[in-house]
Amino acid sequence: MEYKDYYKTLGVDRKASPADIKKAYRKLARELHPDRNPGDKTAERRFKDVNEANEVLSDPQKRGQYDMLGANWDQYGTGAAGGTYSDPFGPGGPFAGFGQGAGGGNVRYEFHGNTGDFSDFFNMFFGGGGGAAAGSPGAGPTAGATQTRGGAGSGTSGSRRGGSLDDLLSRLRFEGAGAGPAQPRGGAKAKVRRGDDAEVEVDLTLEEAYQGSSRLIQVGEKRLEVKLPAGVETGSKIRLAGKAGSGNDAGDLYLVAKVKPNAVFTRNGADLTREIPVTLQEALLGAEVEVETLGGRVLLTIPAGTQQGQTFRLAGKGMPRLKGDGHGDLFVKMRVVLPPRLEGAARKAAEDFLRVVVQANPRTRS
Repeated sequence: MEYKDYYKTLGVDRKASPADIKKAYRKLARELHPDRNPGDKTAERRFKDVNEANEVLSDPQKRGQYDMLGANWDQYGTGAAGGTYSDPFGPGGPFAGFGQGAGGGNVRYEFHGNTGDFSDFFNMFFGGGGGAAAGSPGAGPTAGATQTRGGAGSGTSGSRRGGSLDDLLSRLRFEGAGAGPAQPRGGAKAKVRRGDDAEVEVDLTLEEAYQGSSRLIQVGEKRLEVKLPAGVETGSKIRLAGKAGSGNDAGDLYLVAKVKPNAVFTRNGADLTREIPVTLQEALLGAEVEVETLGGRVLLTIPAGTQQGQTFRLAGKGMPRLKGDGHGDLFVKMRVVLPPRLEGAARKAAEDFLRVVVQANPRTRS
């Protein structure tokens, strides 16, 4: 098993903050995206590695588990006596005892989906043990496959299938004797709705929701490329008729969008709100400033005398409307940034200015 240094993959320090990791990931994802590098296998491989690294390092729980290996990563697949173990939660594993009820006993963990598209290291560390399925050397867990630990006869079943990068760890469910079933961890997961229908939660960035996006979804033995239209928001459902199985009785596949929060824009339906900083001079005398929107940069004219917190509407610069034509609006809120502490001539000039410009006490009630 080849050790994956996810910090090196993203080009960040091991003590990097979540914001540093997010910034590094976004930069690399833009540079390596297949749409920008058609036919470039090296870029495609690096793109997958970057996504795999972000999948772990952007999640505090997964990052903590990853960091737990430290310098002993190479002992993960080897027991104390030199033998091998395939269960990371079993005796000798790095997470021995994790998920067991107070009374001990057998614990079953189940993956809803697969880990086939991930690296061996990712599968070994996060993929439920990395044990090979019968007749499939090196295969990872698949949809419906279970492993039981704490008793004889442990093993895996199923065949290797591709996985969704955004929902791997979330599909692991623990059931401990004496403790009751634990809740599935958050993230994308497929679940049966009615009959043979299936529902899959799809994570998107706000930028992807603005432009529209596509995903590879594994459904049984089939891998589908599905498209999410521009304008989807959290809770939006896209129905793909007859795609939840094969044959005439195949059910429908429902994609449920989950749009991640954005550091710059706040969304309200099709409308967006953002803040921009302006100088004291720009606020007092007026100016034209560039505003970054999801559709590109635009010029905003700020009138003289603009106040702190004043908001301007840019019509049609918000999100695409999922139902109907056009876009929502972008509301731009002003944040006036004052100059630093004034000294000497600058302070005297400010005092002279304020003697000329008489301003009423804003704290006095009218």
